[in-house]
Amino acid sequence: MTPYAWLIPLLPLLAFVLVIWRGDRLPGRGATISIAGIALAGLCGLALLGETAAGRRADLTYQWVVLGGRPLTVGFVVDPLSAVMTAMVGVVASLITIYSVGYMEGDPRFSRFFAYLSLFQFSMLFLVLADNFLFIYAGWELVGLCSYLLIGFWFERPAAARAALKAFVTTRVGDFSMMIGILILFLHTGTLSFTGVFHGIAAGRIGGPLLTLAAVLVFGGAVGKSAQIPLHVWLPDAMEGPTPVSALIHAATMVAAGVYLVARTYPLFLQSPGHQALTVVAYIGGITALFAATMGVVENDIKRVLAYSTVSQLGYMFLGLGVLSYSAGMFHLITHAFFKALLFLGAGSVIHAVATNNMKEMGGLARAMPVTFWTFLVATLALTGIPPFSGFFSKDAILLAAYAHDKTLWLLGAAGAFVTAFYMGRLTWYTFAGSYRGGSPAASQGAHGGAHGGGHPHESPRVMTVPLVILAAGAAGLGFLESPFDRYVRFPGVEAPASSAPLLVVSVLVALAGWAAAGAIYYWRILPSAVLRRYLRAPYTLLVHKYYVDDLYGWVFLRAGGLVVLLAGAFDRYVVDGIVNAVGWLTGRLGWALRFLQTGREENYLLLIFLGLVVIVVVRLVR
Repeated sequence: MTPYAWLIPLLPLLAFVLVIWRGDRLPGRGATISIAGIALAGLCGLALLGETAAGRRADLTYQWVVLGGRPLTVGFVVDPLSAVMTAMVGVVASLITIYSVGYMEGDPRFSRFFAYLSLFQFSMLFLVLADNFLFIYAGWELVGLCSYLLIGFWFERPAAARAALKAFVTTRVGDFSMMIGILILFLHTGTLSFTGVFHGIAAGRIGGPLLTLAAVLVFGGAVGKSAQIPLHVWLPDAMEGPTPVSALIHAATMVAAGVYLVARTYPLFLQSPGHQALTVVAYIGGITALFAATMGVVENDIKRVLAYSTVSQLGYMFLGLGVLSYSAGMFHLITHAFFKALLFLGAGSVIHAVATNNMKEMGGLARAMPVTFWTFLVATLALTGIPPFSGFFSKDAILLAAYAHDKTLWLLGAAGAFVTAFYMGRLTWYTFAGSYRGGSPAASQGAHGGAHGGGHPHESPRVMTVPLVILAAGAAGLGFLESPFDRYVRFPGVEAPASSAPLLVVSVLVALAGWAAAGAIYYWRILPSAVLRRYLRAPYTLLVHKYYVDDLYGWVFLRAGGLVVLLAGAFDRYVVDGIVNAVGWLTGRLGWALRFLQTGREENYLLLIFLGLVVIVVVRLVR
């Protein structure tokens, strides 16, 4: 399989071409072809994983163009990092695509949805297999395009159209930063291949502050795609898309691309003087982990809570990479893919049943939706770091490395872990405990697309619940593969710190404290949330307004940007156009004056020639 790894992304691409071309005339209205494309890619990805585990590696390079007499090569790389990412994307995306058949049933653009999914999957697989900055940037932009198409899939809803545009524009900021960083590296190393750039850095062709700048600029692309501070604002709004899209973006594609980019270009960050670039990565990740978690505390939209959770968990991954815990950061990406896909698909199952996103209109769903509840609970326990679920192993490995590297970063991560357990406990109590608080079926219709259940709690069909069970198995059991994964995906020279039982105990106690606090407020109501909001009015208002970051961007980029547009328009109208109009006016006046000389009569012209000669003679005589 290794020599033919380039075929893997072509499978979903072929599915996209067929579905977008034939559409509803295909089996399953295109869903069958889409599922087949990504399922085959997933199986090939698993085969690739097995081969690389057995020691097989490959660099499939091809000459693309000759620049300045130097050949520019591009191609694909098969190593443990790309193999594990390919397998993860293939497996998780396959389950999400199968689930989508039930979720999108009845949608008028059913086949187009599956075409977009296949294109999204191709883009991500192409990105993770790339062995050079050119291909990874091409995949990067294709992923951004697909996210725009899928977030705004229900474009007739203004909120969805705005969310798609916001995601596209915000991530472009990071993409531009990444492009500048790539250009700096190319100008100094003369190559776009990862290996060539790393050799160029080792040879001293670029170093010092310029290397740090290039690394931070490349990281800017990851900040945009992975929704880290300050470019995090697009991801919560992206929940306006269909729930399978949310699961795909948050688990297997798009946001995972940022973490993968840092991991793939790790030598670039590692060779930055004093690990300055990695320090930036670690602090951005640590601050984001806590910052995003706090905003999830006050959200009532079940998908938006999970969106802030994604931003926070991606922060942990960057924190792990930044504190030299390479394998732990990547292991958390893999475990997160399973339990976050499960959480979003579980949330979609709930929305499908009750036709609302508002957790305060749910309640009591554990009895009506047992499969959804138990699988969702497994994912929640994994996310909050409760042993023996997978998130406990990956997140606590990051916290352990952070403690050994920088106590401030550990405090940020530990505080984020407490808040994570608190808001996920709140979500669980609100959604599944107590009694059903939803309104009438008619009042609940139309929450997201109009094709969902009528507001009566009921379990979802098997096409939706079977993927939940499979993902739950991964969320529960993947943590036990930590040691093999650490040996398999290891960066040379970067060693994880020794395990510390006291720190692990503290991490578990922090998570349990978060669950207990959420239960005291939202389940046992020892301290009702209404009383808490009254006493904490200022912090609550700050969190509801998301720290006013969106408002600030609105002032800076919309209002101030609008003022710049008005000034530019006035300059164009009165200065540029004024000069053009003045030239035209002067030309007209000059023509009016010259018309007395341009009579068309030969005797007048001869007279003027004679007078001219007289003037010349007089001037010559006077001189």
